Amino acid sequence: MHIQNKKNILFLSFSFLLVSGLFSQIPPGYYDGAEGLQGDQLKAALHNIIDDHTWYSYNDLRDFILKDTDEDPDNSNNVILLYTGRSQAKSTFGGGANDWNREHVWAKSHGGFGNNPPAGTDAHHIRPTDASVNSSRGNKDFAMGGQEHSEATGNYYTAYTWEPRDAVKGDVARMIFYMATRYEGGSGEPDLEVVDAINTSPNPEHGKLSDLLNWNQQDPPDDFEINRNNVIYGYQNNRNPFIDHPEYVNAIWNPVSVQDNTLEENAVIIFPLPADNYLNIQFDIPVLSSLSLTITDLLGKTVLSETVSIDGDIVKADLTSIPNGLYILGLHNEEISINRKIQVSHK
Repeated sequence: MHIQNKKNILFLSFSFLLVSGLFSQIPPGYYDGAEGLQGDQLKAALHNIIDDHTWYSYNDLRDFILKDTDEDPDNSNNVILLYTGRSQAKSTFGGGANDWNREHVWAKSHGGFGNNPPAGTDAHHIRPTDASVNSSRGNKDFAMGGQEHSEATGNYYTAYTWEPRDAVKGDVARMIFYMATRYEGGSGEPDLEVVDAINTSPNPEHGKLSDLLNWNQQDPPDDFEINRNNVIYGYQNNRNPFIDHPEYVNAIWNPVSVQDNTLEENAVIIFPLPADNYLNIQFDIPVLSSLSLTITDLLGKTVLSETVSIDGDIVKADLTSIPNGLYILGLHNEEISINRKIQVSHK
């Protein structure tokens, strides 16, 4: 659905303001098609979930969308600017040095989509910024290092790179990962990729992957970013999956190997899957000593670590304190070394 009628757009905008509370959480079942996947399979599944969103014009971003998505929660007359963090009057849009304008976080020249829908008007990567700071950032790739910007303190730059302030490093990373997942080249759209390189324009690429991976982990989604995702869903009818599930980033671009190292696949039976409060691990071969049992999330954080004794041929893990999600189960001793992906889903 591509909204063209301006009168309808304004009516819809008003309607969304009335029902914004309805979009305060992920719709039930939204990510069902992505469960249990990683790597290219997960990326493809997420693309299918968020593809074909509702389009708006570039002027709509200026006129009402960004004023809604980036509204200052403490002052409804203002928007928050991405790189400076400054709260600024919505009425001051323009091209002057201290006005605000529209920043394409995935720079337009990295794919050549301009201000045209869908990529050039996709609110998931377009943010209000100070006009002169927007010009300074230009089409630079994102990476660590450089000289501190005199106006946007906390941001650093070189000839080819831009490092955003700490409070929005994760926001920037998740916008870049969204674009590389949403735009895969179908129906005349650009095919965008995240690469571990800089100075990538005019290729349909953005970097730097290794820094973006770190930023996603160091700066998890905050209330402002989560609310922004919810509001955009009200307009575009698609979400940024990496705000809802930051662990999807590593699952696609830095997946953990989950293959057994020393045993055949059928030598260990893990049940039930998805796991609820307890996980049973049954061995089809004798295990003579205790095991180191670890459970880590897909960002590499250990959420459970203990030494367990073998009771016959079954080990039972208590998962009651572990939140729902995807994890890596590790079992190790002198005889075996096993890593398996599991899903925890408390009823």
